[in-house]
Amino acid sequence: MHSARTEMLTAVPVRERFLTLAGTRTALHEAGEGPPLVLLHGGIECGGAYWAPVVARLAERHRVLIPDVPGLGESEPVERLGHDAFASWFGALLDATCCERPVLVAHSLLGTLASSFAAEQGDRLSRLIVYASPGVGPYRMPLGLRVVAVRFSLRPTERNAERFDRWAFFDFDSARASNPGWLHAFSKYTRAQAAVPHVKRVMRQLIGTCTKPLADAQLRRIPVPAELVWGRHDRFVPLSLAEKTSARLGWPLRVIDRAGHVPHIERTDDFLEAIA
Repeated sequence: MHSARTEMLTAVPVRERFLTLAGTRTALHEAGEGPPLVLLHGGIECGGAYWAPVVARLAERHRVLIPDVPGLGESEPVERLGHDAFASWFGALLDATCCERPVLVAHSLLGTLASSFAAEQGDRLSRLIVYASPGVGPYRMPLGLRVVAVRFSLRPTERNAERFDRWAFFDFDSARASNPGWLHAFSKYTRAQAAVPHVKRVMRQLIGTCTKPLADAQLRRIPVPAELVWGRHDRFVPLSLAEKTSARLGWPLRVIDRAGHVPHIERTDDFLEAIA
C-alpha cells in the first residue's frame, strides 16, 4: 500500500480487509459498531481514504463501511465500471457486509450509480443521501473544471493537483492551513494513483457515464427516503442543480455554507450535522 494512503488513515480507527466481490478484489475499511453506514467515494483516484476526516465521529454511532470502488484506491478494476457492473459489485458488498439495511452516502460521480442502484434495488437500503452528484439533474461540466481535470489527467503533478483542488474547495488555503499534513498526503496518494493506466481508464468511464442525468421516472422509483447534501459554493456541480432536483422530486436538501464540492473535508462538523 502506498505510504501516503497509510498516512491519510494514521489517526483514523479503521480496520482494513480485502474482499472478492463479483469477482473483483476490493479494499474495504471498517470502523465502529452499530447500524451500518456505507460511505461511497466519488470519482477520485485515491478512493475511500478521503473520508478519513469524518470516520471517527460517524463510528461513534455506526458501523462505518468504506469500500474503494473497482479500479480506484486499492481495488482491482473491472472491464467497464458502468451501471450494471456497479450494481453487481455493490450488491455483493451488501451481501458480504450488511445483516441489516444500511444508510448509503454517495458522493459526486458515484452518487449517480448509487441512485440508479437505489431505483432498482432500493429495498436493500434504509436511506439514500446523494451528496453533490451530477446525475440527479441536467448537468454540463463547467469549462474551467474540464480544463483543470484534463491537465491533471495528462500530467498529475503537484501544481496541477493544486489547481484541481482549488476548484473542489471553497477555501483551499484555509483547509490546507488547518490540516497541512493530511492534505499533503491526500495530494501525494491521489497523484500517484492518477498515473496508473487502469485508474485513468476508470476515471474516463465514470465521467462519461455519471455526468449523464438519470430519468426522473427512475429516481421516483427509489423506495426509501432520499435526501440531498450540497456545498453552497460547489463549482463542480452547482447548487442550482440540487435546488431544482429537490423541487421536482420533493427530496429534502441540506446546504452547507462556506463549502465547495468536499464539505466533509473542509466543513466537517457541518457535514456531519447535515447527514445526521
